[in-house]
Amino acid sequence: MPENKVVTLTDAIAEPSAGGGLGRFPAMGHQEDEIDLMALIRTIWRGKWLIILFAALAVFMGGYYVYRIAVPVYTTTATVALDPQQQNVTDLTSVISGLSGDQATINTEVEVIRSRGLMEKLVAKLDLTKDPEFNSRLRAKNPYAPKPFIKRLLGLQKPEITPSNRAILDATIDQVLRAISVSNKRQSYVFNITATTTSPTKSALMANTLADLYILDQLDVKFQATQQATKWLSERVGELKTKLETAVTKVKNFNSQAELVSPEGFAALQRQVKETRDRIKNADDELTQEQARLDALATALAANDIEKIVALADDRNLSRLLTMLKSGDVDRETFDVAVQTLVRRAKLDHARAASQTSALKTSITKLESQIKRQSSDLVQLQQLQQEAAASQTIYDYFLKRLKETTVQQGIQKADSRILSRAVVPSVASAPRKSLVLALSMMLGLFAGAGLVLFREMMQSGFRTAEELELSTGYTVMGQIPKMPVTRRVDTLSYLVDKPTSSAAESVRNLRTSVLLSDMDHPPQVIMFTSSMPGEAKTTGSLALAHNLAGLGKKVLLVEGDIRRRTFSKYFDIKGKYGILSVISGKAKLEEAIHRDSALGFDVLIGEKSSTNAADVFSSEKFHAFLSDMRAAYDYVVIDTPPVLVVPDARVIAQSVDAVLYSVKWDSTPKNQVLQGLRMFETVNRKVTGLVLAQIDPKGLKRYGYGGKYGGYYGYYAKGYYDN
Repeated sequence: MPENKVVTLTDAIAEPSAGGGLGRFPAMGHQEDEIDLMALIRTIWRGKWLIILFAALAVFMGGYYVYRIAVPVYTTTATVALDPQQQNVTDLTSVISGLSGDQATINTEVEVIRSRGLMEKLVAKLDLTKDPEFNSRLRAKNPYAPKPFIKRLLGLQKPEITPSNRAILDATIDQVLRAISVSNKRQSYVFNITATTTSPTKSALMANTLADLYILDQLDVKFQATQQATKWLSERVGELKTKLETAVTKVKNFNSQAELVSPEGFAALQRQVKETRDRIKNADDELTQEQARLDALATALAANDIEKIVALADDRNLSRLLTMLKSGDVDRETFDVAVQTLVRRAKLDHARAASQTSALKTSITKLESQIKRQSSDLVQLQQLQQEAAASQTIYDYFLKRLKETTVQQGIQKADSRILSRAVVPSVASAPRKSLVLALSMMLGLFAGAGLVLFREMMQSGFRTAEELELSTGYTVMGQIPKMPVTRRVDTLSYLVDKPTSSAAESVRNLRTSVLLSDMDHPPQVIMFTSSMPGEAKTTGSLALAHNLAGLGKKVLLVEGDIRRRTFSKYFDIKGKYGILSVISGKAKLEEAIHRDSALGFDVLIGEKSSTNAADVFSSEKFHAFLSDMRAAYDYVVIDTPPVLVVPDARVIAQSVDAVLYSVKWDSTPKNQVLQGLRMFETVNRKVTGLVLAQIDPKGLKRYGYGGKYGGYYGYYAKGYYDN
């Protein structure tokens, strides 16, 4: 037996070049993170019939819905334009102004059209509360509808309460709101009023009626505004008229009760006072001069200073008399008489000046008192006159507005106009049959593709040798198709009768791969095992033994699975000894083996034992038995139990030359295969190669691997059909 190098999982990972094995898993994990687009396309192509089936089913359901279930609805649109530049007949911008036309106003008008107030008018005008489409209470109820039926069955149905008329109206308005939409065309003052109902005539009628109601609502709002403005202005004009009359009466009464001058006369009186003050100042100056003169004359007289007296008198006659007195022409008495006359005249002038000054002061006192009194009256009069003038101005303004507002009633123009009325649609807007069918088909295609991808994602088996090698890191030495037999006993007949079948050719390929796996030490003892039962390891053992015998070699097939002993289903062997009898020496090999001339190899069946099978295969007697078999036969093929079920296969593997691991096509879970291979590594035994068994050529074709007969398996598949 060739020396087996201890290879652990850690070693395999660290040295991926030392023979492959499970150490390739990390690299494979990295590759699995990448999306293979072609593999995805192939997967979808493999499931094309399922996808087509789903698409056809979806189209059928969509067609049934649009042609049998769906109620056709009809949509039509009325167009209304907003006129933000309307002009009133009279200037009433303070009473009623047009719409500004900004975006906020446009959005507001959209909401006005969709307001419950207008909808209520629409419901009332068209009497939609009697229409079953909008009043659900008028619709015929299905007593077997799922929800009411379940409630009634469970006793959860509440007693029906008759709603009020208002509640019915509100519910109808809600339904109408769902049937009508209003939109504004961008960068314009145009509104689209769209109605969708089950009747084309009803849709057009509702859209046109709502447009008319919207126009009438604008006129009604303006009429009510002018009416309210007229009423308010009338009341205000009456109040202002009363106030004006009161102000005018106050002015008249004040004029009749007070001695008033005009503002011009009052100004003249003020000028007179100023002139009088100037005269008083001049009189005071003159009085002062006269007093000074009298005082000087009195002083000169007391001093008998004739020259000074004459100078103060400034009188020609007195100067002439003084000259005559000096010349002696006039006596002194005459001169004194003249002086006395002059003094008396000066005193008279002084008295006159004092009297004039006193009179002027008395006059200005009277004038100032008169000015003070008339100034207060004039201010009060001006206030009354101003109040009367202001009342007159306000009264005139409001009276003018009242007349304008009164004229405006009845000639108001709406801020919007109808551009185009809704027409009766000839084709239903929904359901759009072609669109529904197209979407149904697309949905079916996506659902089918999703199911195919989900099924592919949930697939845990291996379908190709490449996939098996990439996942495990071991070489696939054989790919054996499923034999067209219904019973296990027919397997032997098929191998004999169909020597050129796909199964026979695949076993020959396996035989060649095994014998060439070690050129220096060709394997002589070969064991077959698998992860779990039912993976064609026994069939593979039989086929390999038969194929080796076809080389003219002496071959022994040993049933190593002494727990189940399945050879009895393939061979009609009764009353014979088995492997345990030969190992224990109870029987000779010649007594225990069964030779089938048709198959060309010897068979050694298993026996029931009270000793644990693992202990039997671990014994020296078993090793001695194999040594004898090596000497007696050219090849020994051992069918062993599944490695994940019992430890027998790992024990037997320590004594054989080659270990073949059978994996059932598209069935054995990947984790079970990997776990089984790891279990061999735990006992320092490396699997020689893998066998992908029970391949279904039709399944390969269905999955899209290869061409007409399944790509890599084309030759086998062709043999399968030809034989």
